[in-house]
Amino acid sequence: MSANVPQLSPQARALLPAHVAIIMDGNGRWAKQRNLPRVEGHRHGAESVRAVVRAAGEIGIKYLTLYAFSVENWNRPKEEVDTLMKYLARYLKQEVAELNKYNVRLEAVGQIYRLPEFVQEQLKQTRAALARNHGLTLILALSYGARTEIVEAVRSIAAKASQGALDPAEINEQVIAQHLYTKGIPDPDLLIRTSGEMRVSNFLLWQISYTEFVVTPTLWPDFRKPQFFDALEEYTRRHRRFGGVG
Repeated sequence: MSANVPQLSPQARALLPAHVAIIMDGNGRWAKQRNLPRVEGHRHGAESVRAVVRAAGEIGIKYLTLYAFSVENWNRPKEEVDTLMKYLARYLKQEVAELNKYNVRLEAVGQIYRLPEFVQEQLKQTRAALARNHGLTLILALSYGARTEIVEAVRSIAAKASQGALDPAEINEQVIAQHLYTKGIPDPDLLIRTSGEMRVSNFLLWQISYTEFVVTPTLWPDFRKPQFFDALEEYTRRHRRFGGVG
């Protein structure tokens, strides 16, 4: 594989996952290693987002979910959170042309109402601008927490049951899935976590029941097309049995 022009093997191209999810971890450590402010890690991490979205769109990935901001991240220093929100709004505005070029559609999951109004408005505008695209669907997990998602789904189902709109005996996996933020989106085939941490950090707990994991020591700001392709190659070497014998 050329270092300058990374390429997927024919096997990987034939066995591409339909849905890739990424826990983008390591921005702060990347900045600390370089004696830079944490926000510089986030700024360089945005370049990785651009590179991975472009690569995913080029090779035919159908869904790409990025864990951009968790419910726990609201507990970070206000200055850092404010900067992240400004970066998010700027990304959503500046990337419209790039995302349109690669036929990318945008969705968001999480407690979107907790985002600042200027971010919510920009998210709305960007989604509208990309709504007619039919290639890669980019899903941003924003103010997202899987336990919160499940709690809200249970509350919604319970409300329908108490009103007589839903028979409790009819509640099954499909009913629960239809009440999650990710309604209508297939479960991830591959979950990539950068920075070497071996945990899922409250991300898509219901949806990743049979997802393949690839953990890389690469910090997110250094994760680009070659590292993405390496993770896809690793995925194609897995034997997914879904509880069967293969």
